[in-house]
Amino acid sequence: MLARLDYIRLQPRRILDAGSGPPRGELRKRYPKATAIALDFSRAMLARPRFFGWLAAGTRLAVCADVERLPLADAAVDLVWSNMTLHWLSDPLPALREFRRVLRPDGLLMFSTLGPDSLKELRAAAGEGRVHRFIDMHDLGDMLLAVGLAAPVMDMELITFEYQDADTLLGDLRGSGQTSARADRPRGLAGRGFAERLRRALGERPKATYEIVYGHAWQRPAPQPDVKTVRVFKNIS
Repeated sequence: MLARLDYIRLQPRRILDAGSGPPRGELRKRYPKATAIALDFSRAMLARPRFFGWLAAGTRLAVCADVERLPLADAAVDLVWSNMTLHWLSDPLPALREFRRVLRPDGLLMFSTLGPDSLKELRAAAGEGRVHRFIDMHDLGDMLLAVGLAAPVMDMELITFEYQDADTLLGDLRGSGQTSARADRPRGLAGRGFAERLRRALGERPKATYEIVYGHAWQRPAPQPDVKTVRVFKNIS
């Protein structure tokens, strides 16, 4: 996502990092004069030690809030940056509406999320109900238009990791926070039998594929006031 900013002419005065997790310094380095707002639903994420160093470095703010109900005024920011957040939502449309609302005219939304081929190996091994559903990038592009954003651009890439065994793969998923948040997920303990079946289904040297979806779109320019054309005729005697 950072590399994509190289091709965009934008000098934001105020940036919203929506779903920031522990804030990082990449945006600060790129836009050192901008006011950065780190926003995350998890207060524990914002309370991690490296956050305080980030907060002390200039004009930085932290907000614990929901991306579906942003506590920001209309047209408050020039850039909304959302890295790997939207796939945690059951429906990203309310968040996209909020992103559009807080963007100033000609402001930019840039995001990444997971697409439907993500963790397809785990889905096949564990069952559909135990793995997130991820939204197709074309549907996300339609949502950008539906909320009123302009000139959406969507693309994706596939990244596949190979592991030495199933336990390493599952440990990596837990360590990176990629656990199921589905409302309809099984709530009881799966038991040793399920764990063994899952390991066998994943097989030797199991793989985990991620479909990384990237998107950006623009807030429309401010409407221009209607100008009436007045014709003045000069009398010639």
